[in-house]
Amino acid sequence: MSDGKSGITWREAHADPVYRVLKWIAIAGVALWLGYEGYDHFAERAPGDMAYLSANNAFEDGRYEDAAEGYRAALAKNPGHLPALRGLANSDIQLKRYGEALKTVEQAMALDPAFAGHYATRGIIYDRTGRYERAMADYETALERDPELADGMHWLDRFLYNIQEPPPTIADRLRYLERQMALPEEERVLSIPEIDDAQRPYEQ
Repeated sequence: MSDGKSGITWREAHADPVYRVLKWIAIAGVALWLGYEGYDHFAERAPGDMAYLSANNAFEDGRYEDAAEGYRAALAKNPGHLPALRGLANSDIQLKRYGEALKTVEQAMALDPAFAGHYATRGIIYDRTGRYERAMADYETALERDPELADGMHWLDRFLYNIQEPPPTIADRLRYLERQMALPEEERVLSIPEIDDAQRPYEQ
């Protein structure tokens, strides 16, 4: 049977070695794509990962109580889930539950004492609760371990969170505290709530 145009029959076309190679490349490509999609959908995640990802979405939406609940659900399945510990500490900071946030970030520090973000987060907690010298020490440690923390929030994150002005970084805050601590005690202005509240906890 001819195709009516080239004069080549269906059987002849399918007997062509180039055609056969292209056909099997196409089939293999589709199979690989379907396999990847299936793996991505059904791949076994670490315990607590699904609850953690859901909690992250809530945090990004500003639903901090829902986020905290989700991070706790992740930790119930996996008490050593470091990202969930960090997320829970950040949620509690946003909810001004500083005592709980401190306990949580110190749990994370015990599991990963080298991570600079833990010191940045604990510094913010100390800062918000008036323990300025401890805050300064933690800010210094965080910046020594990861100088890029001085860069602050990435422009893409600001776009996603709809934050037009860059929030103060821990480097900004450290410099401010150093200047204030150099003044006589009665002249110090160590807390300006509307500015302090704009400082976001370290996220990863």
